[in-house]
Amino acid sequence: MIIIPARGGSKGVPRKNIKLLGGKPLIYYTIEAARSVFKDEVICVSTDDLEIKDIVEKTGLKVPFLRPTELSTDLAGSAEVIDHAINFYEFQLGYVPDTIILLQPTSPFRNSNHIVEALKLLDGNCDAIYSVIETKSNPYFVLVEESPEGWLKKMLDAPYTRRQDLPTVYELNGAIYIYSRDFLKNRNLSSKIRKFVMDKRFSLDIDEDLDFKIAEFFLEKNLL
Repeated sequence: MIIIPARGGSKGVPRKNIKLLGGKPLIYYTIEAARSVFKDEVICVSTDDLEIKDIVEKTGLKVPFLRPTELSTDLAGSAEVIDHAINFYEFQLGYVPDTIILLQPTSPFRNSNHIVEALKLLDGNCDAIYSVIETKSNPYFVLVEESPEGWLKKMLDAPYTRRQDLPTVYELNGAIYIYSRDFLKNRNLSSKIRKFVMDKRFSLDIDEDLDFKIAEFFLEKNLL
């Protein structure tokens, strides 16, 4: 089951899920990537917004419900949104998924190949796959905090003095989350999560107007 969460409210960029990018609504990129791999029947756009529902259904993809208001605020988490969608499909449509894939519309350059390759990593030895990028902001080297006296100090006490000695660390890019059903039922009982490493240029997360400008530049210059 694929869940594409797309609430109407957005503080950073108003109506960003349907804001035009390259001449089409942002959410279309994620819908197209999902439809390249899966049948429409298992793709769920979870939205609280009638305009988003209408725009999505113009693609021919049916939006099965409108998300409750309480699951569409800034305080609502992904876990509650996922549970609501799963419960609807199970109890209203009689479909019980064993694998759940969360694809956020704010990652327009994540494509079907990424989804397929990430899925290959899910097996009986792990419970979830998260897409990541290798980060340059290594926390052992660059993260600092202010002491009560007002002085900067490293947040992590580590013996590293040269960048080349630092361990490789990763940053969640928000593009792909894959969960087994058991993992979602027993949250916090397992930490068997594998990484799926993506190239930075495919990992752009649309959060503010500058991100849209960068995305438009990528498209105009055919950098993908």
